[in-house]
Formats: sequence, C-alpha cells, structure tokens
Amino acid sequence: MAPLSRRGFLRGLGAFAGAAGAAACGERALEAPDRGPGAAGPRAALIHVADLFRPHNDPDDHYDLAAVFALAAQGRLDLLAVMIDHPPPGLNADPDVLAVAQLNRITGLAAPILTGSPKRLEPDEARLPANRGGAAGVETLLRVMRSSSVPVAISVVGSCRDVALAGRLDPKLFAAKCAGVYLNAGSGTPDPAKAARLEYNVALDPASYAAVFDLPCPVYWLPCFEVAPGGGVRFAEGEYGTFYRFRQKLVLDRLSPRLKNYFAFMFKQGESDRAYHAETDALRPDWLRALEGPTDEHLLERQGAVVRNMWSTAGFFHAAGLAVDATGAVRDRHDAPGTPVFSFDPIRVRCGDDGVTEWSPDPGSRDRFMFHVRDRERYPEAMTAALGDLLGSLE
Repeated sequence: MAPLSRRGFLRGLGAFAGAAGAAACGERALEAPDRGPGAAGPRAALIHVADLFRPHNDPDDHYDLAAVFALAAQGRLDLLAVMIDHPPPGLNADPDVLAVAQLNRITGLAAPILTGSPKRLEPDEARLPANRGGAAGVETLLRVMRSSSVPVAISVVGSCRDVALAGRLDPKLFAAKCAGVYLNAGSGTPDPAKAARLEYNVALDPASYAAVFDLPCPVYWLPCFEVAPGGGVRFAEGEYGTFYRFRQKLVLDRLSPRLKNYFAFMFKQGESDRAYHAETDALRPDWLRALEGPTDEHLLERQGAVVRNMWSTAGFFHAAGLAVDATGAVRDRHDAPGTPVFSFDPIRVRCGDDGVTEWSPDPGSRDRFMFHVRDRERYPEAMTAALGDLLGSLE
C-alpha cells in the first residue's frame, strides 16, 4: 500500500475491452431497487469502477470484486459492467480481465469489462477522433446506463476520472438514471487544514475527485480514513473512515475451492508471494486451469497469516439495500432491527479543484451522504463476518 492510499497508483478514462467469458444512490433513489431475491420489483443495478490490476497493487481490489459478484449471484443487484483503470506509466501491470473472467465462470454471470484511458480528458477532448480509443470506455459506460431499466449505482474504488468525465459528457443522464455514486476516496476529517494532506487516490487527480461532488445525482462519500491530530494518516478504525482489517485466514477458510483458487491465482502473481514462484510460472495466464485445478494449500496458509486492509465493503452492501448489524448479520436495510454498525448521514460538502474537502452535517440534504461508523468497537469484526458470509456464499 502506498503511504496515503488503500491501493496502488491509478488513472483512467476509457478504452473498451471485452472480457474472456463475458457477454456482449440518494436514499430516495434506492428505494425502488431495495429488494431481496425473489421479491417483486426491480433490483439495484451497479457499475463497478476499480483499479484492478495483474499483478495486483493491493489484493483488496480482488476482495471487492468478489463481493460485488457475490451480491449479484445472490440476486441482490444486477452487475452491469466492471470498469478497470488504465495502468499508469511505470506500473508493470495490466487491467485484470482474468479476475473478472474467473468470477464470471464461478457465478455464471456475464459482466462485461471496460478499461480506461491513460490520460485525463476534458469533454471536448473526449469527442476528438484522436481520443476516441481513450474515451471508448466512458462512452460505453454511458450506453450501459441509458439501456438500464432501473437507476444505476456506480461504485468507485479506483480513479475518479472515468466517472467524472461521464458525468460531464452527459449530466442529464446522470440526473435521470444515476441512483448514486459510491465514492471511496479521501479522508474523513472535517478540518480543511488537515484535509489538505490528500489521500493518495485523490492526489492523482484532485479536479476529477472534486467533479464527482458536483455531479447532478446522489453521492455517497466513503472516506478511507481520518487524519490524526498530528497530521498523519490514521490507519485505524475511525468514526468517519471505512478502514478495517482482518487476518485473511478468517475469510479464506470459509471459501469454496474455486474461490480459493481465484484468490490463490491472484496472490501468486503479486509481490507478496512472488518469492515462492518462478517468474514464468507466476505470470502464466492459465486462468481457467488455475480456477478448476487443485488448491494450493501452502500458498493459502502463507497468505492466511497476512493481515488484509479493507475499505470499500460497506458501500456494496448499502447499494444492494442491505445493512450490517453488530453481530455481522446482513439484513435488509429498512427492516434491520437495532442500530447498524455504519450509516450514511446527510451532509453539506464542498471540494475545490485542489481536492480539499470541507463538510458539515446537514439534516436537510437529500443528495449528499457520508459514511459514519455507528459502533466503533464492533465495526471491524462485524464487517469481517459479513464479508466472510458473503464470499462464503459463492460456490
């Protein structure tokens, strides 16, 4: 992990690529899709935007991807597309289309893949023939939104550039069809002086981060952490930060053989496990044989002892109309008894092009919400249990 980020370097705006195995939320906006499996009415629809690379920068992205697919497999949401950032210069990695192909295989879904552009584009630039390839992913994202029969939520766990450009290209579409953007970035401190120390993902493109707050749709802001009193990053559970951690064994031991192989295939090709494998072996793209072959128990035992930092899980549950209670049980958000371990509270927020935020509570807000830990003592264990149950449901 980079010093100020929950994942690695990211960029992007949009070239389209089909995956192997792929076929061609203000509170009010999410009321209609809040349905469980088999219930009447439309389900939530989701586009997942991630800095998902192979070799990975941070395995939390692969946990996030599996969580989104698991919710889709449960019938909690329709996964319309996965958009992956373009790898930045200097990063020896590609968008991880193999991970999406594996999860399509496991779940029987057919989520298509969009990939990003290597540079930030203004709307006028995106329309130029020279930038057609770079903007193709964003144009496809807009087509996916237009074709959806229900409002579409967008989870952003990577770069803000693609979504910011999409909203600037067609703001009327976002006003009409975007159920909400789940923005996983930034720090939760209300003090603008402390917020000036930008979270790493924000620092890559502060203006695009700021532009998301200006979109004509609900925005659910999930800051990654709080800034400590001394000005440093606080990688600890805080009131206005999504960060939590767990020892990976607690989740990996609960998984099906194929999902274990999905994680093992990813671990094997990352720096944290590279010493145990030959370079040629680690980079072989045999994604299907790896998925359906024997499980590498020694690799999983090594990785099981590693502590995994996580950030984005809460937004996926919320987008699917779910809440997590203090025991880790996942329930329909509007029917859950007691107090959930997190909420999204209405706020007033401003963000300049420098990426510095100022926010305050605003009970009258109807389209800007902020993540809030309601039970700081139970939050880490509850989220770990909920994630384990969710991923354990995949066969």
